[in-house]
Amino acid sequence: MQMIEAWHDACERLRQLGDRVVSNTGGDAALLEGIEHLVDQTVLWLGWETLHADPTRPFFHRHNDLTSQWGGPNADNVYRHCRIDPNRRYVVRGRMHSCEEFLLAIRAGFMHRPTWGTLAQLTASDLGIGPGDDFELYFGGDHPNAIELPDGAMMLSVREYYFTWQADEPATFTVECLDPEPASVLDEVALKHRLDESLNEMEESIEFWNRYLIDNRAERTDNSFAANTLKVGKGLSIARYEFCFWDLAEDQALIVEADVPHARYWAIQLYTMGNFELVDPFGAISSRNHTQASISADGRLRFVLAASDPGVANWLDTTGRRNGLCTFRWFWPESDDSPQPSTRLVSLADVATELADDQPVRSPAERSSELASRQRHLRWRFRT
Repeated sequence: MQMIEAWHDACERLRQLGDRVVSNTGGDAALLEGIEHLVDQTVLWLGWETLHADPTRPFFHRHNDLTSQWGGPNADNVYRHCRIDPNRRYVVRGRMHSCEEFLLAIRAGFMHRPTWGTLAQLTASDLGIGPGDDFELYFGGDHPNAIELPDGAMMLSVREYYFTWQADEPATFTVECLDPEPASVLDEVALKHRLDESLNEMEESIEFWNRYLIDNRAERTDNSFAANTLKVGKGLSIARYEFCFWDLAEDQALIVEADVPHARYWAIQLYTMGNFELVDPFGAISSRNHTQASISADGRLRFVLAASDPGVANWLDTTGRRNGLCTFRWFWPESDDSPQPSTRLVSLADVATELADDQPVRSPAERSSELASRQRHLRWRFRT
């Protein structure tokens, strides 16, 4: 009966969390998104903490796909996580297929948790692994090529990078613990702990990322980028970000201009307020990376954030959202220089005249074809 009581306690915490989500939203649309995000978090963290809690029997758990997101996911990534114990040995095997890069991080926990941080990281390119290649990576122990597992490590996190968004087979990853335990029956104490941790993850994730957006917006002026480049403490050393929170009426557009970053990879992406999810990555073109954006003849980048298609190449669809976060990110920088993005708030009707003369135009048919091509890739990337 104690297990039933623990389940009832978990359900009550989930009910209370739903009440807090509702109280933090305004309007019917925000309410629906808030409840949907709560379902996202329930699926993610029950899966991670209750079903993927045993480091002796690890399996990769996919996060941040088209249905479940948290914490500002990169539109060009697939995220996978598995449990590890730094006192055990593991091997990760797989095949790149159409994946162009991966970044594997050994971590102490997720960013919204009390204990978190990246302890070590490596990339496919560092290891000479490219598209189509097979790979086999050892962690811990005395294997000749084993990668050390630092104290405090509790997870391996993989970010797969898809730059060109091909409609082709995505990467495959498997993980094996080389020091498994004999099969055992799950006991009541362990299951109660896992349920409790699942609810802790839900509560902390929802509250942390909502507050993160509120605090970052309060430090900035809407419709402009701050002068500082963000580096996430204890995060990925190769990552750089700049933030702009937009506030646009239906008949307005925000033109973003920037230098092309001196970096191997860069992208501009739109996120929702409140839950820090991508703005509809399947039904709208709300992100563009270094392979998907047009560069003007003067060597500058120009993007247009708007609720309606202005007919130019680098449109980013806000899907009618009055507010949101635009993130400019560049990884593997070649220098400390920032792309220094700037903005102009203009009438949607005046976008064409406000842009450089060489800015390519896009017809409705071309835009539809572009979106369909992206959707074909996403169906493959997140296939089961």
